[in-house]
Amino acid sequence: MPRPTLAQIAKTAGVSVSTVSKVLNDRTDVSQDTRAKVDSALREHRYVRRGIPAEGPTVRTVDLVMSGLDGSWPASVASGMEAAAYEVGVHVVVSVARTSAPLGRHRGPDWVDRIIERGSAGVVLGLIEPTEDQLTRLRRARVPCVVIDPLSDPSPDVMSVGTTNWTGAYEGTAHLLELGHRRIGLVTGPPDHLYARARLAGYRSALAAAGVEVSPELLRHGTYERASGAEQVGALLTLPEPPTALFICSDHLAIGGYEALAEAGLRVPDDVSVVGFDDLPEARWVHPALTTVRQPLKEMGRSALRTLLRLMDGEEPESRRVELATTLVVRDSTAAHRKA
Repeated sequence: MPRPTLAQIAKTAGVSVSTVSKVLNDRTDVSQDTRAKVDSALREHRYVRRGIPAEGPTVRTVDLVMSGLDGSWPASVASGMEAAAYEVGVHVVVSVARTSAPLGRHRGPDWVDRIIERGSAGVVLGLIEPTEDQLTRLRRARVPCVVIDPLSDPSPDVMSVGTTNWTGAYEGTAHLLELGHRRIGLVTGPPDHLYARARLAGYRSALAAAGVEVSPELLRHGTYERASGAEQVGALLTLPEPPTALFICSDHLAIGGYEALAEAGLRVPDDVSVVGFDDLPEARWVHPALTTVRQPLKEMGRSALRTLLRLMDGEEPESRRVELATTLVVRDSTAAHRKA
């Protein structure tokens, strides 16, 4: 028997679909009379939340909601999560978190509404900053949540999965220092992002351990897009004393940096050494192959799914943060400083 839709329930109750969604989200801006009508319609249609059909065995469906699906980062995370879900017979729905559209005077459904309407048993968020309202609605609907690479410190009751960003940045910078470089430029993401701050801190610590002063003019913040990498590296090359090496905290940014270096007539690594961060497939495809800090992206997806399953089963985790190790992968984009 097909699962009833919110439109069918709304028609039976004589209300709008958004009103049904509000009741399912336990919103307070619904009158008791209207709530009673919707509850009655839900019972009449035998609507059951959280992926459990009215009859037959339990089928668990979870959501992976991401800020976008373009590029290797989301593909790698989704691949790891899907593989882990397949092993245990869980279905995964992948979608993009989009801003809710206004419907007349009322807010249209957002990704939280769609998850609850679909009856999802849990959700993993990738590179998304959930609002307190969204988290509250998920809690009320008893939909557990795990965040991959949170942009800021998550709420104390929210589980997160990430990597050792500080350690990875330290090792990437230390590698350039060992090659004799002292003018090491840093290109990273927005300064308010949690992992961008951790990578900046690792870079600073590596320089301090080597007795090298941090030069503010060598620090550049951008977005994580390729064009931003070209722009920020291009700006560093205009300095009176340009860097001899670059630690670029994203492979996409690093590939953009390659373009800026080529446009300036500089060769990698003969003139400038480059270290990236992520170890996306593109890091092996570019020429020269990119030395980078590997994030275990597929394992992050698998770990997030396993953590979510424990929450769905009512287990209380020992820690609210799962942190996976990074690894420096040395390829052809780094070489000893010629004047060292």
